[in-house]
Amino acid sequence: MKLHTLKPAEGSVKSRKRIGRGQGSGRGGTSTRGHKGAKSRSGYKSKLGFEGGQMPLQRRIPKFGFTNHNRVAYQAINLDTLQQLATDLSVDTIDFDLLHQNGLVSKKDLVKVLGRGELTSKINVSAHNFSASAVAAIEKAGGSVNKI
Repeated sequence: MKLHTLKPAEGSVKSRKRIGRGQGSGRGGTSTRGHKGAKSRSGYKSKLGFEGGQMPLQRRIPKFGFTNHNRVAYQAINLDTLQQLATDLSVDTIDFDLLHQNGLVSKKDLVKVLGRGELTSKINVSAHNFSASAVAAIEKAGGSVNKI
């Protein structure tokens, strides 16, 4: 095998359409652009979102509400999940690394502990934020709360 003998696979290379090269080519006349109208002219360029004068989609869709761009999104972890984790792994300290290793949160998540469920064992919890009911339940069980 030499470089000058290499050829592409059979049928993998097609020749391009030669448009506007006379009637005999089959693509002369209007050169696949159709008859009249802006799209048939040279230099045609449509505006982004333009739908030929019809009301564009971005104006037809209703807009309402408010999106706060400064919102801080937390990954919620409830007390019953912490209790399950503590009993399964037999640990008394739960922090972000332990939650990440067990697949409960992603690396970039912020964790907020919420108060759903019962807490029976004494657990020291480290997280980014806590609800008031979660803090009360953790301290009632004899554990401690540490904000990261």
